[in-house]
Amino acid sequence: MATYTWQKSSYSHEGANCLNVAVADDSTRLLRESDDPGSMLAPTPARLGALISALKAGHLTRERLP
Repeated sequence: MATYTWQKSSYSHEGANCLNVAVADDSTRLLRESDDPGSMLAPTPARLGALISALKAGHLTRERLP
């Protein structure tokens, strides 16, 4: 199993509910939630860019999530 160097946003506080990001050897970006470190997502660059854009624009807020 590969070992990744995970980074946490400076906006995240200690504890749960943090999104971690890592870069695999093949440059794939990986995402995981700190509460479930065994589950990872590997979005395409376009999808990750769209997610980041939506977050920055305020289109995805805690109130809007199911």
